[in-house]
Amino acid sequence: MSLTATGSSAPVAAVLCGLAGWVPSRVVTNEDLARRLDTDDAWIRTRTGIRQRYVVEPGQATSDLAVEAGRRALASAGRDRVDAVVVATTTADHTCPATAPAVAARLGLAGVAAFDVNAVCTGFVYGLASAAGLIAAGVADRVLLIGADTYSTIVDPLDRADAIIFGDGAGAVVLRAGHPDEPGAVGHFDLGSDGAHEDLIMVAAGGSRQRSLPGEPSRRDRHFAMRGKEVYRHAVTRMAESARATLSRAGWKIDDVDHFVPHQANLRILHSVADDLGLPRERCVTHVESVGNTGAASIPLALADAAAGRTIGPGDRLLLTAFGGGLTWGSCLLTWPAFPEFPAFPAPARPAAQPTRPAQPARP
Repeated sequence: MSLTATGSSAPVAAVLCGLAGWVPSRVVTNEDLARRLDTDDAWIRTRTGIRQRYVVEPGQATSDLAVEAGRRALASAGRDRVDAVVVATTTADHTCPATAPAVAARLGLAGVAAFDVNAVCTGFVYGLASAAGLIAAGVADRVLLIGADTYSTIVDPLDRADAIIFGDGAGAVVLRAGHPDEPGAVGHFDLGSDGAHEDLIMVAAGGSRQRSLPGEPSRRDRHFAMRGKEVYRHAVTRMAESARATLSRAGWKIDDVDHFVPHQANLRILHSVADDLGLPRERCVTHVESVGNTGAASIPLALADAAAGRTIGPGDRLLLTAFGGGLTWGSCLLTWPAFPEFPAFPAPARPAAQPTRPAQPARP
């Protein structure tokens, strides 16, 4: 379609119609980390709930994962064309240009609108709001939104605090124009930020601030840094507040939520937010134990795994919430649609199935 606003006054919503997840083929277990870090499996599991994560091979980039997840999401939606591509990522292939145009071109979508969203681990929720805005404004009828991150490329492999947490992956959804009251409609957003605390989660080097100064950056400044205890406090508070604000706008009560799908930071944070909200922990969709914290990819990866495992089904009411660097946070609601046939997820939750996973996507 032509990327021109329609001017229609009828309510329009972004409706989920395609979903897929993808992880690289290389598995890093807690035992693997213990061989080079002062840690062990019990220590990692106790503090994070994570037992393994997936990381890219040398030369593999965020766009490679995004392309594969995007291709599978388009197949899930039964489409090969969309009007816009949005990539939520902190780990873009390059500082300049954005990653989304290259992803669009490799998917055969050259010429469509394409841009990146960087809200760190809140990126997917911000991306949902951006895609919904494109659809509501009549700029696009269908949008491919991909959350993709390769934190292994920015985390110091010798930093025990961060190296145990993060993994790489991509998750994607296709959104179409529809009605606000139909299953799959995404709505009732709450978004926020607090830049006064930008130093809590940061890669100090690489941007104009550092590049405008003389001298070379330190090893620490070149890598991802996070002040864990303060981040934990902010994450629990902001995610719970944002979730409540979203529920209030929709007129939902906490008991109306069938499944809580938070950003997969670590298991302690997920359970703390659920407890703060008064949600039974069994309603919390978790995937972090199998893939680690995958940044902007974590919510769509968790959704893809839950859908493939039939943890969530048609008509279920979902609350999504996230927190990330910036600081940023956000939440939204949706009622799960009926997918005609959901493609099998590439089995990150089942390490024994690793040899049968599809080959990693080809490098550009």
